[in-house]
Amino acid sequence: DPSYYAGLFSTADFDSALRSGEVHFGTHLDVTSYAEGVRETHNPSGRALPAVVWDFYQNECSLRLLCPQTFSPTVWHFLSILQEHFGSMVGANTYLTPPGTQGFAPHYDDIEAFVLQLEGKKHWRVYSPRRDAEVLPQFSSPNLTQAELGEPMLETVLEAGDLLYFPRGFIHQGKCLPDAHSLHITVSSYQRNSWGDFLEKLLPAALHMALEEDVEYRQGLPMDYLRYMGVANSDAADTRRAAFVEKVQSLIKKLIDYAPIDAAVDQRAKSFLHDCLPPVLTPSEKARSVYGFPARWQDGGPCHVDIVITKDTEVRLLRHGIARLCNEEGGVMLYYTTENSREYHKEEPKFLEIDPEFTDSIEFLLSSYPNHVSVDTLPCETSEDKISLATLLFEKGILTTKKPLLQV
Repeated sequence: DPSYYAGLFSTADFDSALRSGEVHFGTHLDVTSYAEGVRETHNPSGRALPAVVWDFYQNECSLRLLCPQTFSPTVWHFLSILQEHFGSMVGANTYLTPPGTQGFAPHYDDIEAFVLQLEGKKHWRVYSPRRDAEVLPQFSSPNLTQAELGEPMLETVLEAGDLLYFPRGFIHQGKCLPDAHSLHITVSSYQRNSWGDFLEKLLPAALHMALEEDVEYRQGLPMDYLRYMGVANSDAADTRRAAFVEKVQSLIKKLIDYAPIDAAVDQRAKSFLHDCLPPVLTPSEKARSVYGFPARWQDGGPCHVDIVITKDTEVRLLRHGIARLCNEEGGVMLYYTTENSREYHKEEPKFLEIDPEFTDSIEFLLSSYPNHVSVDTLPCETSEDKISLATLLFEKGILTTKKPLLQV
């Protein structure tokens, strides 16, 4: 169905983004070409003004708009749904390629890629990973030459409405056919989201805890271990080597007892929340949140300013996964996404420092979703504390009310 992705993003939307005056070369837009095996980037400095950008396009350069969700509410909405589904950052780039040209050299990426063909068509060749080390790689490859490639495992032409998926490590290249331009959006996810990446967080924390709690990890190394250990001594028949290796293996096996698995997951979640796009509110959600609160300037002064939450007000989390409670050295922090920017990491991570006495109430709210609960049921000591906490979270966009708040 050529119209399947209609309304997601178009060349008209591309042009509109340029005309907004907020697109800058290098930051938001790359101008590229690939000819005779050479990949080049042609970015000037400064703003990407329409006259300059479209001149590049007329001269057979490809245009890559980075993070189109910054400029397109539709793409923002689309990606915000996917990030909740995948539990991992979801990003996107859009690629506009003139007829008969190619903008990028063959390469593989460190992300799961979903190519959605929006307009025109493009000829794709996809190649299996060349060796085991390139299966699900942690990092993207440099530009590859045609001589480094074998036969493609898939060769196809994508037309408007089609989708192509290739996992991390699959080499790919796309070239426009002579009779049509191509506009596609690549949706990406699962960057640095493997078991190994999780263990990179977990194992240093486990070792830190083991050093604090177990004297065996603090005992000194043998005074003469440098004489019989190391690569130069790896073939030596020395009983001390076997004892040393056995000791290391014992400490590593015992390390799992000190692994703070849940705390490491919380730190991953903290990073994910910083990566996230802010949620896109439905009209109903907006009406019941601080974003729809009718405070305004009217008749010479502000009106409808007071947010009145009572013990009988029913509240709930705006969305699943928008907030995470983390125990850190500096205290208890509540990280949240509602004040994130649509531009990747434009803002610092958003968090509230929570009094320890309120952690039970935060956990109660997080676990109660999607049900509404009355403010009076929050496990705080006093009614004033319950109302104060609910008001704070409402003002940060973390909580919504079951009904729009009445004005007094």
